[in-house]
Formats: sequence, C-alpha cells, structure tokens
Amino acid sequence: MSETVTRTSVMPPAGPMPARAGVGLKARHYATIVGEHPDVGFFEVHAENYMGAGGPPHAWLAAMRERYPLSVHGVGMNIGGEGALDTAHLARLRGVVERYEPALVSEHLAWSGHGGAYFNDLLPLPYTGETLARVIDHVDQVQCTLGRRVLIENPSTYVCFGGDEMDEVTFLSELARHSGCGLLLDVNNVAVSATNHDHDPAAYIDAFPTGPVDEIHLAGHALGHDDTGAPFAIDSHDRRVADTVWALYERTLLRSGPVPTLIEWDGDVPEWPVLLDEARRADTRLTDAPREATS
Repeated sequence: MSETVTRTSVMPPAGPMPARAGVGLKARHYATIVGEHPDVGFFEVHAENYMGAGGPPHAWLAAMRERYPLSVHGVGMNIGGEGALDTAHLARLRGVVERYEPALVSEHLAWSGHGGAYFNDLLPLPYTGETLARVIDHVDQVQCTLGRRVLIENPSTYVCFGGDEMDEVTFLSELARHSGCGLLLDVNNVAVSATNHDHDPAAYIDAFPTGPVDEIHLAGHALGHDDTGAPFAIDSHDRRVADTVWALYERTLLRSGPVPTLIEWDGDVPEWPVLLDEARRADTRLTDAPREATS
C-alpha cells in the first residue's frame, strides 16, 4: 500500500449501518481483510489512531472504506471532564469524520484529563445534575462541530460516588433526551460494572432506553477476587465474549431488535479467523432477533 493517501473518488457515500456484526480493525489483519474481503457487517476504528495526515494506516483504512461501512470510536475526547473540551482534538476528530464519512461516531461517558494533564484511562463520573448539564453541553459542542449525531457509551466502572443523585441508566436517558445524542450500549461493560458493584445486570438491560441505541459492543472480560474474597471484573478486551454476556445480549435484542454490534478485542489480539467466528456468533443472534423493538 502507498504510504500517503487522499480521499478516494470511489469511496461510497455514508449510509445507514447494517444491523450486522462488525469487528474492531487491527493492523495485523489489514492484509488479510483486503485480500479476502470477509463477510462482516462493518469495521470500527479508534479515531485517535487515524488523526495523522497520512501514512500506511490511512492507505489501508481507505481501502477498507471502499468496501465496508465504518464506525469511528473516540477514546480521548474527555467528554465528562470539568474543563472545556480540547478544540484541537475535536478538530482532528472532525478531520477523520470528514475524510471517511463513517456511518457511526461514538465516544465514552468518562473523563480522561484535568488541568492540562491527560490520563490514559476512561475514568468514572459522579451522576449528578451538575455533571449531566456539563456533559450535555460537551456533547452539544461535539455534535455541532461534526454536524452529526454522536453516540455515547455506558462505561465499565470500578468505583461509585457516594454523592450520586441518579443511577447510570437515568443519567444516560436524560443525556440522550436533552442533547439528542444516540447511545452505544456496551453489554460487556454492563456485566463488568454489575460484578464490581453487586448489581443485577439483567435489571440494567431491562431499564436501558433502547430507542436511542444505534450500536452495541461485545467483548471479553477477566474475573478475579479481591483481598476480601469479593468478585471483581476487568474490562480487558482480551478474550472471547463470555456466556453471561451473550445471554445479556440476547436479552437486549428481545427489546431492541437487531442493532449493529461490534466485537471488541484489543489485547492479546488473535488470528483473524477467531474474530470472524465471534462476529458470526453475533450475526446468528441478530438473525434470530425480533425485527421490531418491543420497548
């Protein structure tokens, strides 16, 4: 592939994302995907990996975009931070979105920077009215800058705030209602947070507003026990989707109907056939899902 790339004239226009299973795009799989054109619904990339001006990553991604829909998933917007959004970062995100016209753009309900320092993590927010107003303003700024709706993902969390004024589902429901954003329901995150906080993940799924959900994430997680013997889970993205998460996913689809679904695998990335097999397992469930949402 060429080491520089410009917007290709044969790149198809963005359209609705198919209600199929997609896979997170990894550099080690570029050549296999371009050479074999596997039957997957879409590919998702982290926006920050494509914020440079050129180079091989853009050349490969342009080749993917000619054949597949894309979802662009941001990890560094600091959407929940107390300070103003980084307008330079937002401009770089806009450049990626304008270059590739992805079907979906998403970010995390989290904060990752403060006072000019950036932390390489997605940190939890207190669910208060003050936080909600700030996140609504930030989401509005992102959507106005991009000229499109964005999706906000429910987080995986390891601590809770004693001063919470609402639960996470209510917070996300109000965010979508007031900002007009969509939601990205990460079912694995639901399972991880429920384990860490001793909550019922099925009750979370049953309460979640499925109307604004335009994408679902599935991933693997690691389990362990703390010094007191209490169970904990880590959102590790380094293994196959757990049976408990598949069950929650099936429960979700009964309410939502088919929704574009991503297989996330970011650590200990396997050979391509393993990822393709996970995507096919999701596709089977999407095929069996009711065609219309029930709630």
